[in-house]
Amino acid sequence: MKSPMNPDDSPSRREFLKSSAVVMGAVAAPYLLFQRESFAANSATLKVGLIGCGGRGSGAANQALAADKNVILTAMGDAFDNRLQGSLKALQESSGKQVQVTPDHCYVGLDAYQKVINSGVDVVILTTPPGFRPAHLKAAIAAGKHVFCEKPMAVDAPGVRSVLESAAEAKKQGLAIASGFCWRSNMGERAIMKRIHDGQIGQIRALYNTYNTGPVGGAPVRKPEMTDMEYQLRNWYHFTWLSGDHIVEQAVHSLDKMAWAMKDVPPVRCMAHGGRQARTGDGNIYDHFEVVYDYANGERGFHFSRQQANTASENADYYVGSKGYGKIKAFGALELDGENPWKFQGERPDMYQVEHNELFASIRSGNPINHGVWMASSTMLAIMGRMSAYTGQVITWEQAMNSQEVLAPLQFDWNTPLTMPKIAIPGVTKFI
Repeated sequence: MKSPMNPDDSPSRREFLKSSAVVMGAVAAPYLLFQRESFAANSATLKVGLIGCGGRGSGAANQALAADKNVILTAMGDAFDNRLQGSLKALQESSGKQVQVTPDHCYVGLDAYQKVINSGVDVVILTTPPGFRPAHLKAAIAAGKHVFCEKPMAVDAPGVRSVLESAAEAKKQGLAIASGFCWRSNMGERAIMKRIHDGQIGQIRALYNTYNTGPVGGAPVRKPEMTDMEYQLRNWYHFTWLSGDHIVEQAVHSLDKMAWAMKDVPPVRCMAHGGRQARTGDGNIYDHFEVVYDYANGERGFHFSRQQANTASENADYYVGSKGYGKIKAFGALELDGENPWKFQGERPDMYQVEHNELFASIRSGNPINHGVWMASSTMLAIMGRMSAYTGQVITWEQAMNSQEVLAPLQFDWNTPLTMPKIAIPGVTKFI
């Protein structure tokens, strides 16, 4: 029987680590940079469907088409027609004949994702607001589709559990799941992480990361004719049920690098602060977070993220080891200091393109990649931090993984009445 004072040996944590080993077994060589020549193994045309036609979706579709000369885009879906048509026009201009989306394969509405999946595509790109991601991933895998899944993968614990189930099902079916955690596809980050994992700075003692930037998402604008659902969907970043809050939607990149450095072993617990000082208007997301993560062997991870105008910006990661320390500046220097100093000097091809090169090469090779477990774990790191900040409580990994809180409304249609969600108050808001 485990001691209540030793939650690192909790059933949820043991089961998570066990499932990690099973699913990660599908990825024998996770960090290979595949070249276009690898596609010769299978010359069949692959049809791609885009679900979520915002800026990130359009970018991901372009990268998918650039990854393989025998890939075509045949279906697109979005909640809003104007967003779909704008994306389609841009993609036609950038990718030419590889865009073969006819009017009857342009799907609009809250059920557009299922119509894209059912349209005869082989690969789907999931880039809707994150609140929809678990359901869309589940539907895609159930239909036998390979998936590119943008981060984060969920906004609450039931969503994370659904993603883990989909990852296990994808492994059974031999389907690929590639994540949008792009830094894991950057050659510089891969190089420094390999050296950290090989012990060049010794045993990790502490990890510190920042994602401090200005406001994201614009100011919510409501037109008189908008229903509650349309208003919140068009301003999705500002609502936790859709975005997860900015620690989950944006700063999760930094937490993913922390998880990567820790070889994707989850922490035992976390304690967080957060609030809404500068953000005004509708919505219920915070504008700053600070989280401390405690790991089983005494390591501590420190996270700071902020979205406030006219404040100092930084996006960086620091790793303190027993023999030195490492530093990653986003889009900048990567270096190790201490007993064995090192600086990355190699090439850094577009990490967004590498994501898709490797996805399509793995499909062609018959050895589909499956990022399911670690992408779910990194997502949970961010959700766990938000839970602690919202409630003001220490949250264990076991509590976070077993949370029953579902953020989304129970019903989805354009006329569903949605009240303005309350802003969480630490010490008042309860953990569910």
